[in-house]
Amino acid sequence: MAERSLLVIVLAAGEGTRMKSRLPKVLHKIAGFSMLRHALAAANAAGATRLAVVVGPDRDDVAAEARAVAPHAQVFVQHERLGTAHAVLAARAALETACDDVLVLYADTPLVRPETLLALRKPLAEGAAVAALGFRPADPSGYGRLIMEGDTLVAIREDKECSPTERRIDFCNAGLMAF
Repeated sequence: MAERSLLVIVLAAGEGTRMKSRLPKVLHKIAGFSMLRHALAAANAAGATRLAVVVGPDRDDVAAEARAVAPHAQVFVQHERLGTAHAVLAARAALETACDDVLVLYADTPLVRPETLLALRKPLAEGAAVAALGFRPADPSGYGRLIMEGDTLVAIREDKECSPTERRIDFCNAGLMAF
C-alpha cells in the first residue's frame, strides 16, 4: 500500500459501569499497561499520522494517560455520552486537516493487532468508502449485525433493532471502522 496519511480516533469516553470500578475502564491494566496504552500503541504501529482521543467529561485521568502515551495526540471531550457517532463527532476538529484514511478504534479493545488495523485500511486504498471489521461468534445474540449484499456493507444494525430475518445473520460488528 502506498503511503497514505491516517488519522486514528480512539474512543475512550465509556464509563465502564459493568466493571464496578472507580478506575475508568480504559485505564485498567492488561499485561502491565492500560487498555488505552495498548490501543494507542496499535494505532501507532499501524502507521497513524495523527491521533485523536475522545474522553468523557471530568476524565482528566484518561486525558493525562493519553498525553503521557502519545504527547502528539489531540484530546477531545465528549460532554454528553450519546453513542459512538456522537463520540466521533466530538473529534470533528481533528477532521479539519485532510488525511487519506480515518480509523475509529475503541480504547477498550486492547488486544487488536496492528496487522488487523492495516487490513482494515486496505479496502480504502482500493477505492472503498468505508470498511468495517466483523466477526462470527458462536452466539450472535446481543451483537450488532453487519448487513451485507455480497461484499458491500449495506447497514449496521443493533441487535435490538434487527428484524427476525436479520437476527439470523451471524456476521457481527466488531466496532472498528475505517473511512
